Amino acid sequence: MHTIDLAFVGRGLHEELAAYIADQEDFYADENVHVALRDGCAWDEQRLRRGATIGLGRALLSRLTDGIPWVALTVNTQRPLFWFLAHPDVSSLTDLAGRRLAVHEPHTAPGCFARIVLRGAGLDPDHDVHCVVRPPGDYGMDLRRLRDGEIDAAFVGSTMAPEAIAAECGWRMVAWVGDHFQIPTVGVAVDPTHVQPDGPAVQAVVRAHRRAVQVIHNDPDTTVRYLRTFLGRHTEAEVRAHYETFIAPYFTIDGRADLTVADHAITAVAAELAVPATFTAAEFYRTTP
Repeated sequence: MHTIDLAFVGRGLHEELAAYIADQEDFYADENVHVALRDGCAWDEQRLRRGATIGLGRALLSRLTDGIPWVALTVNTQRPLFWFLAHPDVSSLTDLAGRRLAVHEPHTAPGCFARIVLRGAGLDPDHDVHCVVRPPGDYGMDLRRLRDGEIDAAFVGSTMAPEAIAAECGWRMVAWVGDHFQIPTVGVAVDPTHVQPDGPAVQAVVRAHRRAVQVIHNDPDTTVRYLRTFLGRHTEAEVRAHYETFIAPYFTIDGRADLTVADHAITAVAAELAVPATFTAAEFYRTTP
């Protein structure tokens, strides 16, 4: 049996759903590969690059800024599962002007995406919004700070169904990143310096994950059951609504990236990071089997 380390670099179903389904449905076993799912959130790039990673956004930023030659082999979605959750008097992104927004650091993938979306709404994240930078996590402290009035809005990920939280607390889900910025962000990537993209273990993982996205599309009941392990604070009805709104319509069917979308995304990310875009989408995202 082949073995491989597979690291997630963020919390929530956005990162882990396909891998979780592949494991629970025995797709890895079917492919004769033992996958050690690792928490790489705090790992530096040198450690992360010695295995496979789920976090394509971080890999893309790393290739742009550090020159690590990551290659993405399969893609789960190009609609990042991050949202702006805010007090009820914030009805649009432009209303965040002068407000306190809890958000990831600018050099992280979610932080970069948030800044791109804010700029698209005509806001300078360094001057027009009071960005309260906090480390990634389950966003539970953000919800507490929103309730206590310490912040006006929070940029949150997929450890919750934000539309259900907004309804429960009387807040607003001001925007979903996927409506404003598209980029292939989660899947499987490797650094060919250390891990061969065509190696048997890597290809086994790719096949297993592509089977997992088929489950997401073809077996809603099974997918919702697995989603509830990530969204334990929500009712089954809320989880199913979240699946139908944000997951089923936007996860890929075959694991392949849209290179036109990806080229625009690389240009936008490079501009936000103030670095040159030294590679194309075709060089980063593999679209062949």
